[in-house]
Amino acid sequence: MEYIHRLSLLVLSVLVLTACTNDGDGGNSVSGNEESADIDGGNLVISTGNDIVSLDPHASNELYSDQVRNTIYEGLVTQDENFEIEPLLAEEWEQLDDLTWRFELREDVEFHDGSAFNAEVVKANLDRLVDPAVASPRLSLFEMISSVEVIDEHTVEITTEYPFAPLLSHLTHDGGGMISKAVIDEDYRQAIENSGAGYSVDEYYELREAGGESFEEAADEISGGIGSVVDQNPVGTNYAMFESRSPGENIVLNKNEDYWQDPMNLDSITFKIVAETGARMAELETGTSHIMFGYDSSNIERIENHPETEAYNNSNVSINFIGFNTQKAPLDDVRVRQAISHAVDRHEIIEGIFNGIGEVPNGPLIEGMAGDTGDIEGFEYDLEEAGRLMGEAGHEDGFELSIITNDAPERVDTAIYLQEALAELNIIATVEQIEWGTYLEEASSGEHDVFLLGWPNFTGDPDQALWPLFHSSMHGAQGNRTFYDNPELDALLEAGREEKDEEARAEIYEEAQAVLVEDAPAIYFNEGVSMNAYRSEVEGLYIDDFIKPDFRNVTIGE
Repeated sequence: MEYIHRLSLLVLSVLVLTACTNDGDGGNSVSGNEESADIDGGNLVISTGNDIVSLDPHASNELYSDQVRNTIYEGLVTQDENFEIEPLLAEEWEQLDDLTWRFELREDVEFHDGSAFNAEVVKANLDRLVDPAVASPRLSLFEMISSVEVIDEHTVEITTEYPFAPLLSHLTHDGGGMISKAVIDEDYRQAIENSGAGYSVDEYYELREAGGESFEEAADEISGGIGSVVDQNPVGTNYAMFESRSPGENIVLNKNEDYWQDPMNLDSITFKIVAETGARMAELETGTSHIMFGYDSSNIERIENHPETEAYNNSNVSINFIGFNTQKAPLDDVRVRQAISHAVDRHEIIEGIFNGIGEVPNGPLIEGMAGDTGDIEGFEYDLEEAGRLMGEAGHEDGFELSIITNDAPERVDTAIYLQEALAELNIIATVEQIEWGTYLEEASSGEHDVFLLGWPNFTGDPDQALWPLFHSSMHGAQGNRTFYDNPELDALLEAGREEKDEEARAEIYEEAQAVLVEDAPAIYFNEGVSMNAYRSEVEGLYIDDFIKPDFRNVTIGE
């Protein structure tokens, strides 16, 4: 099996499986077969292992929803295959001073409901993102925005509370996808009406603009009621339009004939929820599904040896980790966390569970990202040192804890491996598998002991790699499910957000990574690889390093 490695400006050494696909700088692209005639139209069926949490881009912070929402919504800017910022709904932009950015918007864009995209839409979206009534898990991406001012119909200015170096990168995130203002207004109208509050939507917006105690009371009054309208009626500007959703079964999207760029070739896209990997494999092999998202690495040979299926695997800007709840005893003792870290052989996990696919990371920053110099090493497998640390912490006789995971096979296997490794330290561990949505809630509650998760960095910046996972303001659903709280790290991450000089920023994040490795709130055991497959009649598929599929050029051949 052949692999190609590359190093991009912002990210990692990339591992791209090239058995049957073309190598691209930002992902793989399935090339067409010149001898076969492509057929436009048709319904593309994708089998995926987990249902989405929400179709509201402000409402959940997980991959499966993002992969669907990315076909419906677009943001102001995007990134190319080299992770350089490019125009999307904004044609031009400039930074006026340390705090202020001006964006000139496209004038030829309409939402799926026929309403116009303009500066008022941008303000409505960004104001909603930071509204405490919404309590968006994407808040950390945009909380630095202090105001959004409409200059004219197609010009908007964004002002940040403090200098924020990676603003453009954050605006490429799925959370910055633009929702129709008509849908946002209806969402607020229903929330206000259901709360029994006696004011109009416009009056609520005026209170929000003014701020202060009156707004805080109003936001609290409608808190918990925002989001259902957007989730049930997602309206964006992108190449696919929402048709229907059957929770636990499928999501159907139709072609946007009036897309401001070239419309997609397909008539529709169906994301079909097929929980079991074996069932997804069967769907692909029989042609019931054209594409399969996610499979465990033990199935690579089966995919490559089947005459009608091809592997489509590429590295991504994500990291897999085992997280400790640092607020719960005895995991609140750094010596216990370090001991467990020494008891885990990360190389064995990659070789034995991931079939050699992936690389052991130095820490939470992926290789090649600003702040990762390669000089920092995580805790190597050392049972003797692990035992010494357990004794020093007063736990030589061990204790009991629980490990939670979702039902992804490789995560389950890693949890079982961890259970066996902990037994070497006299730690009795139980493993509980939980459905994806419920799992996220459980891991965000603060009641758990140990959990397994991956973190995709969809901005390509070290701020997004570290801030959500470890800043003390991010406890729970915002991302910090280890409930880690370290003032030294907080100060470093806050400084990194404001520093404009690239070399100085890199030094800040290098120091932050060193703190996190030593304090061991998590075990970083594998740099992410996106494992997907497709049928040979599918042409034009592209998936980038942010695991965002692009179906615009897809055709289904004979």
